[in-house]
Amino acid sequence: MLLLDIRDLTLAFGTGPNAMPAVEGLSLSLSQGETLGLVGESGSGKSITALSIARLLPSPPARYLRGQIRLDGRDVLTATPRSLRELRGGVVSYVFQEPGSSLNPVLRIETQIRETLRQHRPQAADRPEVIRLLERVGIPAPERRCREYPHQLSGGMQQRVMIAMALASRPKLLVADEPTTALDVTIQAQILELLDDLSEEFGMSILLITHNLGLVAQLADRVAIMYAGQIVETGPVPEVLRSPLHPYTRLLLNSVPQLGKDRARLTAIPGSVPSLPNVPPGCRFHPRCPHAQPDCRQIEPVELPAASLNRTVRCPYALTFT
Repeated sequence: MLLLDIRDLTLAFGTGPNAMPAVEGLSLSLSQGETLGLVGESGSGKSITALSIARLLPSPPARYLRGQIRLDGRDVLTATPRSLRELRGGVVSYVFQEPGSSLNPVLRIETQIRETLRQHRPQAADRPEVIRLLERVGIPAPERRCREYPHQLSGGMQQRVMIAMALASRPKLLVADEPTTALDVTIQAQILELLDDLSEEFGMSILLITHNLGLVAQLADRVAIMYAGQIVETGPVPEVLRSPLHPYTRLLLNSVPQLGKDRARLTAIPGSVPSLPNVPPGCRFHPRCPHAQPDCRQIEPVELPAASLNRTVRCPYALTFT
C-alpha cells in the first residue's frame, strides 16, 4: 500500500510570467515500511520536494501549479489547516541536517520533547516517556541528558534528540533531510544504523534525502535521482547502482571515491546545477552531458519505463550509451 504518492507535481516561486518552477512534473511514491533515497546535487530541489509533502513551504511565495500529493490516503494540496496539523507529526515527521539550528537553545531537552508529546500524545507527556525515547535512540544517561540544554550535547547526540522528537508522535513517515552531513564518519554510521533499526521496529517508512550514494546503498530499498527539479531515474537500489541508465546517475557514481582505486584526482561532473531562471531548454542536463544529442537541446524528455517494470529513466538515449 502506498503511504506517499506524488504525481506530476509542479511547484513554482513567484507569480505570473515571472514564476520560476523549482519542481516540475515530479512523480514519486513510497510504500509502507519502505526506505526511499532521494539523491542529487545541492540545488536539485530535494529539500523543496521534502517540505512540500506536508505543505511546509510558505504560500506565497511558493505556489502549487499542478499535480497531486497524497499522504496516508489524504490529499495534501486540498487539506484544511486542521487536517494539515494532524498530518504534520501525526503522519510525517522531519529530521534535518543541522540539529543545532533546529533545537531551541534556551529550552532543556526534556521540555522540547514533552512539547511534541503534548501535541500528539498528551497522555504520555511525562518524564518517563522522554527518558524512554532518549534511551531508544541510544543516548547514554538519559535521566541527566534530558535536563541539559542543546549546547551541552555533541552534534551526534543533538541529532539523536531530533530523531527522538520525530519519533515521539509515532509517525508513519520519517523524512530525513541530509541527517548525517554535519557529523563525522563514525557518528554517520551510528545514525544510519539507528534509522534502519527504527524503520524495522516501528514499520516506519523513511525518505532519505542525500547527495551521498554510499548512504543510499546502506539504507535504502529504492532510489530516485533528482536533477534541476525533475526525477531523472528511479529503481531498486541494487539495479540502479549496478547498471545506472541516465548519464547523470553514471557521473554521480563515477565521482564517488573508491578504496583501492589508484587515481590522482576524483572524477568531477563539469559545470553545476542550473539556477531557476537559467534552466536550459530540452533536457536540463544536456549542457553537462557527455552523450548529449541534437534533440537533447530542444526536446524535453519524459519518464520512460526502462530495464524492468520497477525502473524509469528520463532519457530516450539512455539504453544506447556505452
